[in-house]
Amino acid sequence: MPGSGRRLEERSFHRWVARTLTGGSRGLLPLGDDTAALPLGGGRVALLTTDALVEWTHFLPNSPPEAIGAAAANASLSDLAAKGGRPVALTLDLLLPAETPEGWARAVVRAADRAVRRFGGAVVGGDTKPSETPTVVGTLFGLGRADRLAPRTGGRPGDLLVTTGHVGRGGRAYRRFTERGPEDRAALRELLAIEPRIREGAALVPVAHAMLDTSDGIAEATRLLAEASGLRATLLATALPLAPGLTRGPDGSLPSAAFFGGDYELLAAIPPGRYDAARTAVLRRGGRLSAIGRLAPGRGAWLEDRSGVARPMPPMGFLPGGTPPGADRRVSASHTR
Repeated sequence: MPGSGRRLEERSFHRWVARTLTGGSRGLLPLGDDTAALPLGGGRVALLTTDALVEWTHFLPNSPPEAIGAAAANASLSDLAAKGGRPVALTLDLLLPAETPEGWARAVVRAADRAVRRFGGAVVGGDTKPSETPTVVGTLFGLGRADRLAPRTGGRPGDLLVTTGHVGRGGRAYRRFTERGPEDRAALRELLAIEPRIREGAALVPVAHAMLDTSDGIAEATRLLAEASGLRATLLATALPLAPGLTRGPDGSLPSAAFFGGDYELLAAIPPGRYDAARTAVLRRGGRLSAIGRLAPGRGAWLEDRSGVARPMPPMGFLPGGTPPGADRRVSASHTR
């Protein structure tokens, strides 16, 4: 079999891509960041990102098409938010079995258009192709500033780590899904619910040294930022703003749902002296910001408990709720990006 060998693993493949595809023409951000950034002149950049939602990996056959369409747009909007960008245009590719009802496809497109129009963009086209597995691919074009891109590589020793919103929203949604079962459409909608932090990203990018979204969960996002910046990232367990409904153990331990993934918040590294101003700016845009950790010389991602003991970050990240029982879940352990 051509190309046979070890099994594809997303992170190592991304590192191979970054090592192999080099050159300034590939943009102002390193490959693997939340978006690509191509200079347009005058200090402006075109921000490009793409994302795919696949049945049984990101949604179930009975997931509402409106929720799928909105998620297809919002996942890419979340990546754009991590670069402080303004959305302009979204294209949708629908890869669908021949027996798919046209009404299903129409509902997906309408919901995606509503989602992106909330922030001033629009669906401008796309493609349809036959496929055995229903798949929706969203590709988003936005605008940003070349001097305000907050690359993952930009963290500095002494920076505060801050997050918008709550930690564990995705894990809470998955827990409710497992409790209610796949016939509960409200639970299926919650699994796909994403609130892209476009406004918060615009407020943070003027002061952030590095920023990324937490689509894969706070643990994985912290690992990615630490690795990209070549620093030690430490989160304080007592400072994580847990999603409503999640509680700490009697000893202060965090529920596993906190690290599940699918949160779609922003994790940023900012100078300590800018935290109060950043928090105020985010609040003015209707969001919330919490200081949850720090960067320091060293390596790795660590979680510090209330007694001050730091341990390696739990090896957890997004695990889609739509994975069928008995499937090899490693295939779907990476979330949309």
